[in-house]
Amino acid sequence: MTTRTDDDGETARPIENRDDLLSVFIDGEKRREDWRIGTEHEKFVYRCADHRAPSWEEPGGIRDLLLGLTEFGWRPVEENRKVIALSGPDGTVSLEPAGQFELSGAALENLHQTCSEAARNLEQCKAVGDRLGLGFLGLGMWPDKTRAELPIMPKGRYAIMLRHMPRVGNLGLDMMLRTCTIQVNLDYASEADMVKKFRVGLALQPVATALFANSPITEGQPNGYKSFRSHIWEDTDPHRTGMLPFVFEDGFGYERYCDYALDVPMYFVFRDGQYIDVAGESFRAFLDGKLPQLPGEKPRLSDFTDHLSTAFPEVRLKSFLEMRGADGGRWSRICALPALWVGLLYADEALDAAWDRVKHWSIAEREQLRHDVPRLALETPVPGGGKMLDLAREVVEIASMGLTRRAVLNAAGDNEGGFLDPLRDVVASGMTPADRLLDKYSGEWGGDISRVYEEMSF
Repeated sequence: MTTRTDDDGETARPIENRDDLLSVFIDGEKRREDWRIGTEHEKFVYRCADHRAPSWEEPGGIRDLLLGLTEFGWRPVEENRKVIALSGPDGTVSLEPAGQFELSGAALENLHQTCSEAARNLEQCKAVGDRLGLGFLGLGMWPDKTRAELPIMPKGRYAIMLRHMPRVGNLGLDMMLRTCTIQVNLDYASEADMVKKFRVGLALQPVATALFANSPITEGQPNGYKSFRSHIWEDTDPHRTGMLPFVFEDGFGYERYCDYALDVPMYFVFRDGQYIDVAGESFRAFLDGKLPQLPGEKPRLSDFTDHLSTAFPEVRLKSFLEMRGADGGRWSRICALPALWVGLLYADEALDAAWDRVKHWSIAEREQLRHDVPRLALETPVPGGGKMLDLAREVVEIASMGLTRRAVLNAAGDNEGGFLDPLRDVVASGMTPADRLLDKYSGEWGGDISRVYEEMSF
């Protein structure tokens, strides 16, 4: 999640009218040659000695892991005089609520750079982790930890969210404490381009969920899902999650998404280095100077960008589009997710082909697909007949075509299509990461989930 620093310059100015709100989206428009790829990935941190999740403050814990990374040029970011993030040329290293370690990568030109960035981050984390006795696990959900066993990181926004989540859903705390994801952030050229990419991204997000399904075990037992992480979002907070049916309505654009965002209840306001709890309040009231916790004060532009980061639909619009449907996974999958979406959305022929595949689906069909895929993954029935495996195979082929059309080569002359290989393996074998994990669990591991640390760490 976003790591906040104090306002300065443009972000500190008050919002004067609706155009200021819309400017966040309009200013995201970029020429095709300026489109970039921003990849985020999270990983679980554990003590090698006993597989315990380390706290922030303990010797050799999360704080020391952050500080250890400064030897690679990362700069500390503090909140209340505690290091809670790092910034550097490769983006930002930040903490999820229970210490899940996240790289929010830099905006890069191509997938070769993206994969090199991920590899650098993992090498750095492992170098420091080896000294501290820490390991890193690439899954979508802790396979053995209860909520009570997990630490809480010292970030003000998390304290507010932890209090609020149980008021609006049953699984929000699991989302915060027990899950990891891979995401990719992509650009758009215009409002019309954003709309088309948003629609394709939303409709096909269940395909990514199926291909990356990697959270089938909870507290040491199969949980009945291939992606329990994805299911968790169905019972987190209905006001800020879901498939956003209005995105497919005629006339959708920046204005309509702005209205949606204004209707999402608030979490916090950041002032003077502190988070003020305004959970459940209305941003519209804030615009009118009627926020009970800050009477008479109106929001800054930074308050709106903060607020946009607290909506969690399957695809999220800020000054770019975020694809949010995938479980966490190991190194090759960190490269495969941006490859999938860049292939689909950054080449016109591929984007057109993807839209032709999904444009006739009804709202009910899209919702049903989203509901079924966490449990069934590649066995999910899809609109028009057939199974998700068939659709996933077709989508991977479209993405491959898109990457071939991009023709971005590395020094060896390879295009970006090789980063899709883990997904080609899934559609060729019919086995998701979750299926392989369940096979090991019930087979050679004999139900001993502790084996996951030996065989599925980075």
